[in-house]
Amino acid sequence: MSVDSKTIRIGCGGGFWGDTPEGPRQLIERGQLDYLMLDYLAEVTMSILARVRAKNPQAGYVPDVITHVVRPFAKQIAEQGIKLIVNAGGVNTEACKAAIEKELAAQGVALTVAAVLGDDLMDRTDALRAAGVREMASGEPLPAALVSANAYLGAFPIAQALAAGAQIVVTGRCVDSALVLGPLIHEFGWRAHHHELLSAGSLAGHVIECGPQCTGGFSTDWQALQDGWDDIGFPIAECHADGSFTVSKPEGTGGAVNVATVSEQIAYEVGDPRAYYLPDVCCDWSQVRVTQQGSDRVAVSGARGRAPGPLVKVSATWTDGHRCIATLLVRGREAAAKAHAVGEAILARSARVLMREHLGAFSETSIEALGAEDGYGPHASGTTPREVVLKLAARHPQARALEVLAGEVFPAATGTVQGVAGAHGGRPKVQPVVRLYSFLLDKARVPVRVVVGDGAAADAPWSASLDDPAPRPVATDDTAAPRPAGPSVRVPLAAIAYARSGDKGDLSNVAVMARRPEALPLLREQLTPERVKAWFAHLVRGPVERFDWPGLHGLNFLMHQALGGGGVASLRFDPQGKAHAQMLLDMLVDVPQAWLPELLDGDTHG
Repeated sequence: MSVDSKTIRIGCGGGFWGDTPEGPRQLIERGQLDYLMLDYLAEVTMSILARVRAKNPQAGYVPDVITHVVRPFAKQIAEQGIKLIVNAGGVNTEACKAAIEKELAAQGVALTVAAVLGDDLMDRTDALRAAGVREMASGEPLPAALVSANAYLGAFPIAQALAAGAQIVVTGRCVDSALVLGPLIHEFGWRAHHHELLSAGSLAGHVIECGPQCTGGFSTDWQALQDGWDDIGFPIAECHADGSFTVSKPEGTGGAVNVATVSEQIAYEVGDPRAYYLPDVCCDWSQVRVTQQGSDRVAVSGARGRAPGPLVKVSATWTDGHRCIATLLVRGREAAAKAHAVGEAILARSARVLMREHLGAFSETSIEALGAEDGYGPHASGTTPREVVLKLAARHPQARALEVLAGEVFPAATGTVQGVAGAHGGRPKVQPVVRLYSFLLDKARVPVRVVVGDGAAADAPWSASLDDPAPRPVATDDTAAPRPAGPSVRVPLAAIAYARSGDKGDLSNVAVMARRPEALPLLREQLTPERVKAWFAHLVRGPVERFDWPGLHGLNFLMHQALGGGGVASLRFDPQGKAHAQMLLDMLVDVPQAWLPELLDGDTHG
């Protein structure tokens, strides 16, 4: 606990565009907040908003900030003195600011709104192409026609807006954690060279940025939490000037804040925990510790940091043809075999039409029998379900080719087998394939500005780089109790570990944490990159990296080319790898037989 008694309470009322409006309601009515933040943006979201703005120059921001937050709660926000921080600006932050101000004026609520500008680089794509920017992973040149291009801005412009009197701050693309770090910089006077503090504040933001994913949602051990999902608590970070913080949720809400739920979220989509690069700081979270402080209260400590370096990440999106995904219910004996036969027939008939119309072959096709464990590949249980859902998908450069496919899906109900049904959603839609293209750019080429109220735009300089951002060595935890002597037994990984998975483009990040510290050496020994790669061989096309995470008694795996292109570029039913952790937890591992009674009793949390 800090010697400074000041505590800043920041709640996250939404983790993505489309999250429940009950999040902001719960936190405004029950959270006793200083700040409310909502994180609306993802890479694909930016491309959707860009297409919306192309049709309407006044659009391109997230309308939920008006309908779910400002319109119903502006008066309560003003009365309680809550400051609102949102990245709802999307690709039209100035229009979002104007829409919020219009709504406030209609209600007669006097709140000052600020906008952070500078992330949108679409007007500089020709210059970037001429400069020879290259994709971070593949080295490919910049695509010819981009849909969006946005730099990840940091937290200092948000702090600057707050210092200038803003009560609502709207950004476009910024790193998610900046929505929390910005208020902490403002409240505690942190500076650019306070790397440890900036890392700790970024960690607080990272923990709560996905809403209830750290309060029992998306949790490995879901059975004890399911009764509270209907009113799951949204997270609150109680932060202090020394960087320490405690995670909690409103009293009486569902879910749980415990070591496992918070640890899983810390490990979510981080990659190398020694080198998590953000615009304001390069974070080293490898030694972070999570400690239970009481019922639904967890303290987090141990974040380290160093200078971020001179480059900023830019995420661009571009269209690469079109795709169509259809689903049909298939019932009866040998339902999975029926589903595959139906899918092959639909594709074959469509291919004949494409050849006749000189449209060329599909670029890629995919058939999955959902319910038959097709996604598990060789690890499927071998059951023979009598009910599956056929997922049929294809890509093609031309939308017309996929319209042919869409028109051939439902005729399968009369032209193939009995038991085909479930066509209630109408003819499947043809959608553009949007791919992610990420590159690094010198911060000097991304000027940032802040507009507060009716004032003029003010420059918001990037934080300086003051030292070498080389990662520190990871200290492995050698203090664990020795492994008991005697024979071993084979159990599912879930018996000794919990896990969390997520995505970054075509990368799947799977974090595995030991339920008991003494199991960590066993995990290191048996969960090798080679074995994990082999386990996911039916899905992963690239290499698998492993990073030690001693503070969380865990390992973090980064699987390359693992998601079929990722996002809406993928034809898979799980294009973000959300189920990869669950699939890995079925892997069998050898554990000391002496642990078996405890595992059988269900006391597996350590």
